[in-house]
Amino acid sequence: MTTPRFAVIFASRRPAATDDGYAAVAERMVELAAEQPGFVAIESARGTDGFGITVSYWTDRASIQNWRDQAEHRVAQQLGRARFYESYHLVVAELVDERRFERAT
Repeated sequence: MTTPRFAVIFASRRPAATDDGYAAVAERMVELAAEQPGFVAIESARGTDGFGITVSYWTDRASIQNWRDQAEHRVAQQLGRARFYESYHLVVAELVDERRFERAT
């Protein structure tokens, strides 16, 4: 059985690759999230078409709310809306099951 936890699923679309400071801000947000109480893990991928998805895992909803309201993260959110993203969709979900597969080498 999976330990109760929550996932924040952030799907976004960015314009064609540009040097707009996004990479540095994204890297800082991963570092900062990892320092927050209740943080479990993060996974992220972005395609060449600009579509990306980041899933962060948290122990509880209060930790997610604290992360949402963290001051430096708030600034990054504003930058995202003003400069980095064409669109995004954010979902908070409770994890009810989890499976893994890894091919033996």
